[in-house]
Amino acid sequence: MHSMYHVYILQCADNSLYVGSTNNLEKRLKAHNGLKSGAHYTKIRRPVILKYSESFETFGEARKREGEIKSWARKEKLNLINNAKRN
Repeated sequence: MHSMYHVYILQCADNSLYVGSTNNLEKRLKAHNGLKSGAHYTKIRRPVILKYSESFETFGEARKREGEIKSWARKEKLNLINNAKRN
């Protein structure tokens, strides 16, 4: 069994968006909302809510997609989230 890699978008308490990647989405979400671990950006903007995720076979694919989404304007990220909700 091999693990999947995930790219995700979080909505922070200040309404900003955070894009990241991981091989364990549930554990990473707990870290983002936990006390000691998690990215500094989200640590000071808790709680965070998972708004979107995509899965990939390889870490390289996930990191490439993460970089692509990070380069987008906020409006494009919101469009991705909203379009996914409709499907």
